Amino acid sequence: MPTPLPASAGPLLDVQGLAFARNDEPVFGPLDFLLDGGETLLVEGDNGSGKTTLLRVLAGLLPASAGGIRVGGQPLAHDALRGRMVFLGHQPGMKNDLSPCENLAFLSGLYGTREGADIESALAQVDLAVYADTPLRMLSAGQKKRAALARLALLPGELWLLDEPYANLDRRGIEMVNALVASHCARGGAALLTSHGAVRFADPNARHVRLELVA
Repeated sequence: MPTPLPASAGPLLDVQGLAFARNDEPVFGPLDFLLDGGETLLVEGDNGSGKTTLLRVLAGLLPASAGGIRVGGQPLAHDALRGRMVFLGHQPGMKNDLSPCENLAFLSGLYGTREGADIESALAQVDLAVYADTPLRMLSAGQKKRAALARLALLPGELWLLDEPYANLDRRGIEMVNALVASHCARGGAALLTSHGAVRFADPNARHVRLELVA
């Protein structure tokens, strides 16, 4: 049985009246939603509707134009997010000249590792153990994506923000993402995923937020 994550003082993610504008042009919002431990929320929308921007705002990489974000009952702040959130963007977020093993060692040195996890088992979970010592630049797009997904199996963090996690993956890779998310939620974590087009996540209880293109 998965080891439960520590309980939070409130919802893992509490978004109230959140909006973002670029050059005074609205991109999304206002949005209101909660995400509790054990839950998955799917953010859907066409290209340009603001899905990636929303995740970057939630990760503290962009400032919101309006509204508030609380993580575990605390206002969004970089110090408060350390070790609580894992953000997986479109790019792997790893150094091309380092191997998956070296990249994960660097990241775990910064953020630590989740209880019972290690680099070898994390790479095995994403079927990348055979490429553990191969420089990232020599891997295919799908293999690079798997290396990035290994961070989910290794790093601590109750809240996962996953931007198009199924991109560049085959059917086995899609099933792998679903298994990682299901295991994380079973431990009391929460995951927010963006999706363009058909949702591939298998959980029928997942909640949905749809972003519309701003005219």
